[in-house]
Amino acid sequence: MAVDYPEPVRALIAQLKRLPGIGPKSAERIAIWLMQRGADVTGPFSEALEKAGAEVRECGVCGFFSTELSGCAICDGPGRDHALLCVVEQPTDILPLERSGAFRGHYHSLRGKISPLENVGPEDLRIGELIDRVRREHFAEVILALGADVEGEATANYLVEVLGEFDGVRVTRLAHGIPVGGGLENADELTLFRALEGRVGLR
Repeated sequence: MAVDYPEPVRALIAQLKRLPGIGPKSAERIAIWLMQRGADVTGPFSEALEKAGAEVRECGVCGFFSTELSGCAICDGPGRDHALLCVVEQPTDILPLERSGAFRGHYHSLRGKISPLENVGPEDLRIGELIDRVRREHFAEVILALGADVEGEATANYLVEVLGEFDGVRVTRLAHGIPVGGGLENADELTLFRALEGRVGLR
């Protein structure tokens, strides 16, 4: 019979392999690293994981992470512009926008994007909740901060269509263009197209 890791280690490796971006070899390395560090590392790690799993939940309004004790930092935060709503694909997309300091409105995470190849349709996303929010909260502008890939474009086009029923609501998209410090020689055709389409006047 071939020698293998003890069952608890094999179980840990199996759980680690379920994480996105973690393959069998990476899962094995992480598990062995944890085991070699002992209880001083695995104890706090286990406690933090258990606490996050027990206390953190999805905000029913914006889709960001919240806790029952402290609520949602986005929806409950002071000084928000209630006329602006920014739609993102995932809750993790909210933090880069927040850290930029450029946007102080509200957010709505779709929890994905339309992708027929992966059998993800509009009904699988938080689009119904988005429509309800726009109807209920009377935003003046809905900003679509979605990816520039094929699925992001399809999702944006669908949202433009369904949000067209709301009179007085402006629907916009983030401008896509040349990154700061980048040159034209490194830009692809779609990036250049978006840069030209989203150009702004200087005088």
